[in-house]
This record gives sequence, C-alpha cells and structure tokens, in this order.
Amino acid sequence: MATITLNGNPIHTCGELPLPGEGTPFFTLTRRDLTEFMSTDLTGKRVLLSIFPSLDTATCAESVRKFNHLSADLPNAVLLCVSMDLPFAQSQFCGSQQLERVMTASAFRHAEFGEAFGVTILDGPLRGLFARAIVALDADGTVAHTELVSELTQEPDYDLAIHAIRNRHHPCPEDALESTE
Repeated sequence: MATITLNGNPIHTCGELPLPGEGTPFFTLTRRDLTEFMSTDLTGKRVLLSIFPSLDTATCAESVRKFNHLSADLPNAVLLCVSMDLPFAQSQFCGSQQLERVMTASAFRHAEFGEAFGVTILDGPLRGLFARAIVALDADGTVAHTELVSELTQEPDYDLAIHAIRNRHHPCPEDALESTE
C-alpha cells in the first residue's frame, strides 16, 4: 500500500507500482470501440502508460494533452492513457482536443488493472478510481521507469517519463552507471 495525498489529505492505494526491471503485469482493458485490449497487444513496442483518475479533472486533461504533444517525436512508442472513464468519454475528449497520438483504454470493466499496478485508490472521495502514475515499458515488456505522483492534483514529471521511453531503459544514464559499479 502506498500513501499519496489529495489536496494535502492522505489517501491510500491498493499496492505498489511494479519496480524497474520487472515484467509488465498482464492486463486487459476496453478500447474506444468496446473491444478488449490486452497487454500482449503491446509486444515489441515501447509503451508509456499514463494512469490517472478521470479526464473530467483539469490535471488529468492537461497531462493527456502534454503527453500527446511531447510524444510527437516518438513514432515507435505507444502512449496509452488509462482511467476508469467510459470509453465514450475518452473518445469524445480526445476528439474534441484533436489528440492523435494518444491511445485511450478504459478499466471500467477491468478493476484488476488497478490492482495489478497498485494504483486503485482505497479511501477518500476518489475511492475506486486510479492514482496518477506513469509506467514506462521497453519493447520487451520490462518496466523501465515508474512514478506514483505523491499529490493527486499535481502533474507527473513529463521529462523523466519521456526520457525513459525514448531511451528504453533507465530514465537517467547515471543510474545505469551506478548499477554496474
């Protein structure tokens, strides 16, 4: 269980994010057209999972817009935005914002996604939704970087996330050097 805050008040998640170097937990989500999407559909692709409570909040909406913009020069990477929002709402948001790089997927049928990634909020007014988190995966499905944003109303570290997906491994070259010493 991790502790984060919402407007300074402590709330808890159901577990912990996977650690760098671990494999991606298997998951199933629902696409905009209501078909199922599985983690195995991402095999061989670099993936940036942006997990958040709802597109109906200003911070979540802004983070999706920023990741869409920042990922424009990453043609071989998948930007997968995951929330409990209905697929229709996700599609409407991306269409109205003209977000073409973003791939949305809903966990409204698959609460086990939040459990597998440790991001389901257990208490407080957003109980049952997801905490704001970033998980970068390399093409082998190995976790390269994670961030659980400590204050739910704050945005993630975009530069670190994009750097991690661009370089496919550790987010900072210094980390890789330290781990070999």
